[in-house]
Amino acid sequence: MKIFVKARPNSKAESIEKADDTHFTVSVKEPPVKSRANAAIAKALAGHFGVAPSQVSLVSGFSSKQKVFEIET
Repeated sequence: MKIFVKARPNSKAESIEKADDTHFTVSVKEPPVKSRANAAIAKALAGHFGVAPSQVSLVSGFSSKQKVFEIET
């Protein structure tokens, strides 16, 4: 399943807000340096969907706030 994520790095608290079935806003504490924020977003999505972090992969938007993640179920 592909989901569309608006990333909010450097947030005070981690959260996942659902806009609709495939669009989410994910706030993480990690800065957008050396893909640390991308890894934190993937880990947060894995916890939200109840899958292993290895089943969540970033498809596009590596350096953008608009990202597309693939979740294997």
